[in-house]
Amino acid sequence: MEGVRRLPPPAPAMVSSALPRGEPVTHICVDLADPAAVSAALAPLTDITHVFYVAWAPHFFEEDQNREANSRMLRNVLSAVVPNCPALVHVSLQTGSKHYIGPPESIGKFTIETPFSEDMPRLDNCPNLYYDQEDALFDAVSRSRRRGAAVISWSVHRPSLVFGFSPQSAMNVVCTLCVYAAICRKEGGRKLRWPGSLGAWEGFSNASDADLVAEQHIWAAVDPAARNEAYNCSNGDVYKWKQLWTVLAGRFGMEWSGYEGEESRVSLTEGAS
Repeated sequence: MEGVRRLPPPAPAMVSSALPRGEPVTHICVDLADPAAVSAALAPLTDITHVFYVAWAPHFFEEDQNREANSRMLRNVLSAVVPNCPALVHVSLQTGSKHYIGPPESIGKFTIETPFSEDMPRLDNCPNLYYDQEDALFDAVSRSRRRGAAVISWSVHRPSLVFGFSPQSAMNVVCTLCVYAAICRKEGGRKLRWPGSLGAWEGFSNASDADLVAEQHIWAAVDPAARNEAYNCSNGDVYKWKQLWTVLAGRFGMEWSGYEGEESRVSLTEGAS
């Protein structure tokens, strides 16, 4: 997992000769939204011992659509793996800090005390795909126990904004900002304009290093004392986006501009057009 998780999946062969020797990895390409395809691909793999679920459906504008798509994908995986893998001992689920603040359309509608702790109650009357995913996980584990199968432990991991290079990740903010900077530099040497709000520019933020998140997943999966818990995961320090913005601009040799008022804000797509 440490050595190969960032390598691109091979194509068309399922096993790549480019993978490091001694690290045999089989990549399976399957649409997790298709229960029949998931069952056909995963049910024969009866020797699975650990599941690390970090998949995410493409973002929809409506949270109800996000909830339905993401919970269905997870349920499809668990339905194929849990009943067919007698050696399964642990399922690790990655969600995020929106567990505490809700989806984008709910941000600002609730008074939420910080810092966030794992035992904080769920937000009332706030549909959240992360709640649905947790419920799907808990349901699968409970049904396994009722069948008299071996006890399956679980862990839920809630990182903040994840920093780490992964070219095929749809949640890669560092790569996205670097592409934005490269386009601005290419198109006539434009300034790197800050597209966000004043609160984000001046406020404190935290982040989660991708390697740290992976290490937490592994620790919770193998340490009996860590199982059946939810965990926040962040680097432990804080930063301001206005500090990070100067670093990004310097890396690309560009001039930059910060927050200049709501009337001057620009989206990433507008800034690159």
